[in-house]
Amino acid sequence: MQPQLSPFDGVLLVDKPPKLTSHDVVDRIRRHFGFKKVGHCGTLDPAATGLLIIVLERATKLQAGLMSEDKTYEGVMRLGIATDSQDADGKTLAEKPVPPLTEADLEAVLVKFRGDLQQIPPMVSAIKHEGTPLYKLARKGQTVVREPRLVHIYDLRMLKLDLPRVHFRVSCTKGTYVRTLCHDIGETIGCGAHLAELRRTKSGRFDVADAKTLAELLTLRREQLQSFVIPILKLVKPV
Repeated sequence: MQPQLSPFDGVLLVDKPPKLTSHDVVDRIRRHFGFKKVGHCGTLDPAATGLLIIVLERATKLQAGLMSEDKTYEGVMRLGIATDSQDADGKTLAEKPVPPLTEADLEAVLVKFRGDLQQIPPMVSAIKHEGTPLYKLARKGQTVVREPRLVHIYDLRMLKLDLPRVHFRVSCTKGTYVRTLCHDIGETIGCGAHLAELRRTKSGRFDVADAKTLAELLTLRREQLQSFVIPILKLVKPV
């Protein structure tokens, strides 16, 4: 006999603020509402904002499946400056003049990054090398060989060209490093680039438009949170 489900066995859609890690968001929700089990479905870097899927209690069993779904992001790429982390938090490695690109010039570059891509993960990432996360090795000044990873870019669109900044939208498979995408585009153009801003707008069937900010959620009492939890029975088909 299956145990009765609680109103809190489900998913919570959070619009993550900047400066917090995904784990910080999980921890604050766990402590504020007194949940035993809380997880998230896809890490966002501290500087990134947007959709963070939070799984509560028995819904943590769905974590792997939800994490594997495709993602959509909107971001800003800063041309002319390459950094060691491939984003705005890193140290500048090189600075070069940005050529006078037109929208047509940029589109001719972006089309090369649609479809299957082999990405080399950045050193500042959570991927492990012989049991140690790469970012810990990077902090020690170490660089190791990383194996390329196959990802798929379903769509990559320029939203606005405001040199040296390019506003874009990308839809991709899980595990895609958007900052590496920006870095590689910069290398192709010849002036270097890094990811200046990032916001996740979609993950699988979920949209950030339906999410609540962490600040909004933390003003609620536990019983008030129920109306924002997507029940587990709406996420899986009954057996």
